[in-house]
Amino acid sequence: MAETTATNPELLADQVSSLLVQPLEAGSVVLASGPRIFDTAGQLRIPKLVSGSNPTFVAEGALIPDDGEIEFDEMTLMPNERKSIKIILRYTNELVRQAVIGIDAVLKQRLVKDVSDALDDALLKGTGAADTITGLTQQAGVTTGDFDPTDADSMLDAIASLNAKEITPNRWFISGADFAALRKVKESSTSNRYLLEPDPTRESGTTIFGIPATVTNKLAAGTAVLADMSTVAVARDVAPSVTVLNERYAEYDQVGLRVVTRYDLGLLHPEAVAVLGPETP
Repeated sequence: MAETTATNPELLADQVSSLLVQPLEAGSVVLASGPRIFDTAGQLRIPKLVSGSNPTFVAEGALIPDDGEIEFDEMTLMPNERKSIKIILRYTNELVRQAVIGIDAVLKQRLVKDVSDALDDALLKGTGAADTITGLTQQAGVTTGDFDPTDADSMLDAIASLNAKEITPNRWFISGADFAALRKVKESSTSNRYLLEPDPTRESGTTIFGIPATVTNKLAAGTAVLADMSTVAVARDVAPSVTVLNERYAEYDQVGLRVVTRYDLGLLHPEAVAVLGPETP
């Protein structure tokens, strides 16, 4: 690694992929929940069907009705002005030389933690101000509802509201505090049996009413998200950059690593995402 950085200050594409992009998919709670990820370095336009046709029964030999033109719209992701997530990390040369586990392992742990934390904050609750990402809880047109972690009916109501639109949600996002409050709910005031009992016949993992749940403290207590993640589009820059800065911190005998990457988020069908609680657009 030391010899490579001396001759190649810009890391190779496959190194960047294994170092930053692939671990981020596992480290980020949003990227790991199954959204549609589009790799693009520039503006991405995704067509959307606004209105469909109205098929009808027609008798033999009768005129087939003309339903008119189908209307299309488009969603634009990764505009040119979309800002990047950037950070510079500094390491001493002693750390590079003496690290038993190797600098790759050190970088993965630190880079994935720092970048995925910033990315999840933006993907979940970013306001879109100053050309940044607009997160799930701030998207326009989403389904809204009340949320009380001590009342499981509020979560069943959210599932019902999406089911009524013929949407099958496949992911909860809920804060750690709210999930703990939900787990403490008992069947009745006279029962010591918890409402959400773990099912030993199911695979390991957190589920709420049969839907996989991601517990994350990136969401504030009192806010939950229920979504069909196949309708969530994430644009990812195809060329994330990790640059080794050999000379900038030479007087400190340190090496700098500059990380630059860009993401964007949009909803193919906003009504397929339910934002529960006070953080609504």
